[in-house]
Amino acid sequence: MYSETAFKIDVWDVAVIGGGPAGMMAAATAAAEGVSVLLLEKNDELGKKLSITGGGRCNVTNNKPVVREMLALYQEEGKYLFSTFTQHGVVESKDWFEGKGVTLKEENEGRLFPTTDSAETIREVLVAELKKTNVTVASNQEVISVSKEGDTFHIKTKSNHFLAKSCVLATGGYARPDTGSTGDGFKWLNQMGHTIIPNDNALVPVTLKTSWTKKLSGLTLPDVKVSVWSEGKKFTAKTGRLLFTHVGLTGPLILNMSKQIADLHAYNPVELRLDLFPHLDAGQCKDFLKDLLDSNKKLQNALSAELPSQLVKGFLEQLDIDGETPCHSVKKEDRTALLQYLKAVPLEVSGLLGPEKAIVSSGGVSLDEINFKTMESRKVSGLFVVGDLLNINRPSGGYSLQLCWSTGYVAGQSSAQEMG
Repeated sequence: MYSETAFKIDVWDVAVIGGGPAGMMAAATAAAEGVSVLLLEKNDELGKKLSITGGGRCNVTNNKPVVREMLALYQEEGKYLFSTFTQHGVVESKDWFEGKGVTLKEENEGRLFPTTDSAETIREVLVAELKKTNVTVASNQEVISVSKEGDTFHIKTKSNHFLAKSCVLATGGYARPDTGSTGDGFKWLNQMGHTIIPNDNALVPVTLKTSWTKKLSGLTLPDVKVSVWSEGKKFTAKTGRLLFTHVGLTGPLILNMSKQIADLHAYNPVELRLDLFPHLDAGQCKDFLKDLLDSNKKLQNALSAELPSQLVKGFLEQLDIDGETPCHSVKKEDRTALLQYLKAVPLEVSGLLGPEKAIVSSGGVSLDEINFKTMESRKVSGLFVVGDLLNINRPSGGYSLQLCWSTGYVAGQSSAQEMG
């Protein structure tokens, strides 16, 4: 996608750098106010990262319409976002997409997806809105520098030089560099006087030293409790859904714990313990196992009625217990070992995958340097900062995209109104 119109205007009202979700929302919102908008994208198409979100299904947002309840999930940084989300939060984002023909469905823990189960649905709606509002899109335009001279922003690409009265930076962080998020925006922000909190990967799959779980690749446990241990101390425990991969673990539960796991693993070995029956306490689990073993069934078959058979086979091998043993013949010491395993399957962490597999990156521009009523820089007038460039940690579950919709919308409106 490339437009010759990009060269027909000497000075644009608004230039948006980055054609991801936040950038597209900002550009369309600004253009709807009647100002001239140029959207510069380094890839050959818009929304490359958006197309892979939610496993390609696109977790649009999380159904928490009460602003304070939503912002509580952004932890300490949530207090900065109140004025932003009050202007355009979950309710407004749902209305925005549904008003353009997107139907949404709610899944576990409030996650909202398009009923098409396709991220392409969301991407197409955003691209259509850019056309409708007459945004000029110039793709294959890798920006190499951004600066402000007087009242004008100078934006240089490898082959062109664009001028704009205001500029929205929406270049993303470091996560998934294959989609174009290579941290360029941090360099320009730093050059323009902003403080950048060192970047790290957040929401990243965990790798394991434990090898027997490789046979479980693709297996999902929808309701399991994971506790994080290091140096004999339990640091945290959460319950949710996880997925085994050929190298370790992923899924919403693990992704949301990954930053703390990484911080601990930087200094000491880390062990994860899986509680396969999180809603039973130790006594209840003991009674459950006692009842289960009070039969003539083979142990493997009896346990597989309650848990995935490949998981049962795997941990019986680890415990050196023959799955063909009749339940009532299981030895006392094996019953004790089984009980311990059902409440705490030990898995040794080897590390975390890198930025190429991260969902988002943590770190970014210092939040004290941004006016969240407008998303404008407090350092450089006319400069707006959105999405993953902000130093905001958030969990998996639609919170990253909601940050994009909210900050993108507010920046788009504010940058356009500044022209008035």
